[in-house]
Amino acid sequence: MRSHAQAVVIGGGVIGCSILYHLTKAGWTDVVLLERSELTSGSTWHAAANMHGLHDVTNISRLQHYTMNLYKELEAETGQSCGVFQPGSLYLAQTENRVHQLRLQKAKARRYGMNFHEVGRDEAERLHPLVNFDGVRCIMFEPDGGNVDPSGVTNAYAIGARQSGAEIHRFTPVTGTEPQPNGSWIVRTDKGDIRTPWIVNAAGLWAREVAALAGVELPLIPTEHQYFVTETIPEISAMNRRLPSVADRDGEYYLRQEGKGLLVGAYERDMRFWAENGTPQDFGHELFADDLERIEDNMMRAIDRVPAVGTAGIKRVINGPMIWSPDSSALFGPVPELQGYFCCCGIIPGFSQNGGLGRLSAEWIITGEPTLDLFGWDLARYGSWAGKAFTKARVADQYAHRFKIHYPNEERTAGRPVRTRPAYERQKELGAVFGLNYGWEHPLWFRAEGEPDVETYGFTRQNWWEPVGREARMLRDRAGIIDISNFAKYVARGPGAETWLNTIFANRMPREVGRSCLTPLIGVRGGIAGDFTVTKMAEDEFWVIGSGMAERFHQRFFNAVPLPDDTTFLSRTEGVCGFNVAGPLSRQILQSLSNDDFSPNGFCFMRSKPVEIAGVTVGALRVSFTGDLGWELHCHTRDQLRLYDALIEAGRAVGAGPVGSRALMSLRLEKGYGSWGREYSPEWWPQESNLERLINLDKDFLNKSACTSTLSKPAREKMAIFEIEVEEADASGGEPIFLPDGTPAGQVTSGAYGYHVEKSLALGYVRADVATPGRVFDVAILGRPHRATLLEQPPFDRDGSRLRG
Repeated sequence: MRSHAQAVVIGGGVIGCSILYHLTKAGWTDVVLLERSELTSGSTWHAAANMHGLHDVTNISRLQHYTMNLYKELEAETGQSCGVFQPGSLYLAQTENRVHQLRLQKAKARRYGMNFHEVGRDEAERLHPLVNFDGVRCIMFEPDGGNVDPSGVTNAYAIGARQSGAEIHRFTPVTGTEPQPNGSWIVRTDKGDIRTPWIVNAAGLWAREVAALAGVELPLIPTEHQYFVTETIPEISAMNRRLPSVADRDGEYYLRQEGKGLLVGAYERDMRFWAENGTPQDFGHELFADDLERIEDNMMRAIDRVPAVGTAGIKRVINGPMIWSPDSSALFGPVPELQGYFCCCGIIPGFSQNGGLGRLSAEWIITGEPTLDLFGWDLARYGSWAGKAFTKARVADQYAHRFKIHYPNEERTAGRPVRTRPAYERQKELGAVFGLNYGWEHPLWFRAEGEPDVETYGFTRQNWWEPVGREARMLRDRAGIIDISNFAKYVARGPGAETWLNTIFANRMPREVGRSCLTPLIGVRGGIAGDFTVTKMAEDEFWVIGSGMAERFHQRFFNAVPLPDDTTFLSRTEGVCGFNVAGPLSRQILQSLSNDDFSPNGFCFMRSKPVEIAGVTVGALRVSFTGDLGWELHCHTRDQLRLYDALIEAGRAVGAGPVGSRALMSLRLEKGYGSWGREYSPEWWPQESNLERLINLDKDFLNKSACTSTLSKPAREKMAIFEIEVEEADASGGEPIFLPDGTPAGQVTSGAYGYHVEKSLALGYVRADVATPGRVFDVAILGRPHRATLLEQPPFDRDGSRLRG
């Protein structure tokens, strides 16, 4: 066994072997994989191994599409059969919302050249004559769908990696992972130690135990999962072709051909956890006792849809473990607090995703950043707040509702609340309906007396649409108070603070006390990794404000530049809360509570200073994400409730009140403001995101060479704002944009109704060659084309008179 390696992959399932293979394809051939038992031990060997290309998230569809296309190439390269069957997949919609979901996925497929189209009942019956299509409203067909052989795929990756020089050691459990002073690691095994700059935790069912060796706690927990295979079905035996699989997600089961019978699997409501406190070290190819009674309801729905299931005997039952994250998505990426420690764990549809995850893992490890933005899978989306109780509650909800539609703006309540701030109970009294943001409860909207306290979900406008409109109009007409405590807040202090921040951020830091600047953070490939407001509070003190949900994500960038010995950089997100008071009467509200000067000359736009409001000392910044006249007020957490009560009381005197984050989305879209994680992403370049004006090339900063390279190129796409002609729904993000002739042009990143301007609005990216004001496009809302016009300017406050007034 090698004593040194460029990377050590821990785990010999399909994910670990894919990562190893893709590392060698990217040029790293001095790599090692360590497997505690035999390859495919754990969840891989008993997987149903279905594969499909379409997903609600566009980048995951692209990742899955890559995986599906890779298998036959892998077979040709290695000579190892992957057992690929691609008879296609039929997707059934029994409800109107499922129709909307499938038609939106069809539109996305058309944008990316994926094969996914609607078929009529006659064609569906020809494709799968055993299915009873009664009650089905819409049928989609994915010709490339199917399944593979789990062991064949895993061994093909292993053979391909070995052919390129990688080593694989079976029956070699890892006993220790020890960080070294130079940032590298020693991986300890009974067969010897390996020194490496990179550890890759792809240990599947044992990912928690492997992570714990490095002092990392991953939010994962295993469950049982069952499927069964029927005896031979005469109708299938008589056919000379393979039947397509059936995705009947409204029926909460999946079904495909296996041999001359059918395989039926289910995610039952009466789910079971397993190995909650740790996966047994001696577990391998074992299965659990059958318990088909738990999935009886699902089985009956499958029999109603495919009666042959009910007449065939059961040949075998598979009841094995799967390991889940709280949202059923992968825990993917480098651990921000550790150097050279990468995770790829918690993957559920592994045979749809393994190839893409392997490729993106290799990109991230070798180049420092993947080519696709997958923040929704980045392990940095969770912090220490995602403990065992939260993880268990969320996994139970995810498993039991595996096939439930994930609607735009949906907020699941399982496991909550996790973290609350002092104003939480008062906000509840005021009618707040809450959402979750990086563990924190925050107000989405406020219901009036008699309005429902539970929101509905769907692709069309829901029961919160009118209350949100009431808040947005109130702020534009008078004023509103928005809780912005979720913003990530940092303080850089010391003689080297300004120099260090200039080395991190692309804009030049403010040189005068009381001034603020907006600045991008540039990614490894030259895209937008973050957007921040930086304020000089004192000669050696700066406040930095950015996206709260990305705080752990951004830690990787901050760690990339060593702090000077005389300087500190600390998160103040938990210790400091904030409110945005905005609207034409916001100055009147604040002046009524303070002896400080909030006049236009006394407190100018993009300035800051400490003030006292209702006896509370706050750091006040004259900025507002609403695009209206307004201030951000940041106070110590212990003073939040006191400040909030004072602001609400003063606001009430002028007809103002609390405003939630749903209204903020509408307000920022009226002004055309982008948001990190939506408009601002490492995938888009500064000149595409309209942020190039905030980059100062006269200084050095993190990833400047990549930024300079991208700025030297013409924009591929441009961010633009659209007015959409639609009545029952609004864009929410991810909808494809087409030219009127059906040519793909781009995609929506954010959407909402602009209540003040009375327009349905969207921000998005379209090809630079067609991004001209007045041009007409089609946006696929509800999967159907809706006329959209690219606006020359945002519809609200075009000259900035209210913002700067």
